[in-house]
Formats: sequence, structure tokens, C-alpha cells
Amino acid sequence: MKKKIILLVTLLIVLVSWGSVAYKDYARVTISFDKPKYCVLLGSNDDKDAYLGLGYSFDINGHLQNNGKYEVDAYTYKLFGITIKQGEANPQKG
Repeated sequence: MKKKIILLVTLLIVLVSWGSVAYKDYARVTISFDKPKYCVLLGSNDDKDAYLGLGYSFDINGHLQNNGKYEVDAYTYKLFGITIKQGEANPQKG
């Protein structure tokens, strides 16, 4: 019984940790329009970047501002390979 409780607590800690990391990246991209922090850059061409996290990924179109800060223009968020959300930083733009 004690081993089951330890396993359950360990799994719960891992799930909560993963969820908080995944949400922080999600918020950085979809709310702050910045690059994800806990992802690996898979590839980049022109203004398109592909980032991979643990079980989630982002396809980002963005640009470097005059002040040197990167800004996301459009993004696609995928969770376990399924597209969950697509969006733009400023839908009224252009």
C-alpha cells in the first residue's frame, strides 16, 4: 500500500510539473506573443520557427522588433500532435 501511495504522489508531482511548464510556454506564446521558454527550436526559415516541448509544439511566425525583442505574429499550438489553437497577435493588422 505504501508503494502505491509513493507512486501516486510521484506521478502527481510529474503531471503538475509538466502542466505548469506547458502552460507557461502556452501563455508566453498566446498571451505575451513571445518565444516559448521551455521548448527546443527544431527549425527556422524566413520568419517561421518550429518549437518542440514535451508533448506539445508551436509553429510560430514572428519578427524581431526595432528594440531587439522578438514578437510572435501568428502561431499554431499542438498538444500530442493535435492542433489545439491557432491565433494571431493582432488580427486587425494588415
